[in-house]
Amino acid sequence: MKLTVLYRGPLSGCNYGCEYCPFGKWKQSEEELTKDRADLERFLAWVESRTQDTVSVFFTPWGEALIWPWYQQALARLTHLPHVERAAVQTNLSCRLDWLTDCRTDKLGIWATYHPEWMKRSRFLAQCERLSEHGVRHSAGMVGFRRFADEAEALRRELPRDTYLWINAVKDGLDAYSPEDVERFARIDPLFPVNNTRHPSRGRACRAGESVLSVDGDGTAYRCHFIKEPLGNLYAPDFEQALKPRPCSKDTCGCHIGYVHLEYLELDRVFGSGLLERVPATRLWDGGAQRSASRISQS
Repeated sequence: MKLTVLYRGPLSGCNYGCEYCPFGKWKQSEEELTKDRADLERFLAWVESRTQDTVSVFFTPWGEALIWPWYQQALARLTHLPHVERAAVQTNLSCRLDWLTDCRTDKLGIWATYHPEWMKRSRFLAQCERLSEHGVRHSAGMVGFRRFADEAEALRRELPRDTYLWINAVKDGLDAYSPEDVERFARIDPLFPVNNTRHPSRGRACRAGESVLSVDGDGTAYRCHFIKEPLGNLYAPDFEQALKPRPCSKDTCGCHIGYVHLEYLELDRVFGSGLLERVPATRLWDGGAQRSASRISQS
C-alpha cells in the first residue's frame, strides 16, 4: 500500500500572533504539550511498524510545530526510515535549523510561510538559504492580503529563482480582489488563480480517503481536513478496509491541501514528487504557466 498521511495532533499554540489566525499567540499548558508529544510518539511508532507499505507524512499543525524539539526529532526519524518516501511540514520557519543535520534531507520537505508582520524579510531569506545549503526542497509563501503585495513582490525579487513563491488567496470576503489584484499576485505566483478558485468537488473523484488520509492525535482518520466524517481509527487492526475510492461530499474545495488531490485538476502532474511541500515539478513561475493555471481554475 502507498499512503500519504496528513497528521494534525492537538498542538494549537503558535509563537506568532497573526490577527486572522485563531491560534495566534495561543500558549498551551504543559499537560496539553505532554499529550501532543505522546500522541506524536504513538503515530511515529505506527509509521515505523508499516514496513510493508510506502508512507509519506505531512505535518499540518494548527499551531507552529518546529519550535518544539519533538517535531524536529520526528522529521529526522521519519526521513531515515527506508519505507518513508517523504516527510514534510508546514512552518513559519522561525525555529533554529541545526536539527537538519540529523535528517536525511533528500526526503525532507518544508512548506514555509513568510509572515512579514512577525519576521524580517532578511531573516526569512536567510532561513531559506540554510534550507538550500542543506539540500532541503522547500517552497515559500505568503497570505495574499492586498496590503502585503509590495512585500510579496520584494520577496520574489530576493528569493533564488529556483524557489517557488506561492500566494494563498484570502477568501471569505476578508480582502476582496479586483481583477488588477489577481493579475498582480499571478505575476508572482502563476498558480494564484488556481488557489483563488473554489473548485467544484461534489461527486468528483478524489484521492483523499483512498491513498491520502487526515489523522488527528487520537488516531481518528478522516478523508481530509475538511470533511469531518470519521473513516475509522488508524490504529485499528483493520483500518485498511476504510481506504477506498469515494467521491467528494462537499460542493467546493478551496484549500490547496484539499483540492490538490482532486483527480480532475491533475495537480499531481503539476507538482510531481513535490506535492506535499508545494514545489512544482517545473519552474512555472519563470513564464508560460498562465494558460495552464487558467485551465485548472476554470475546470
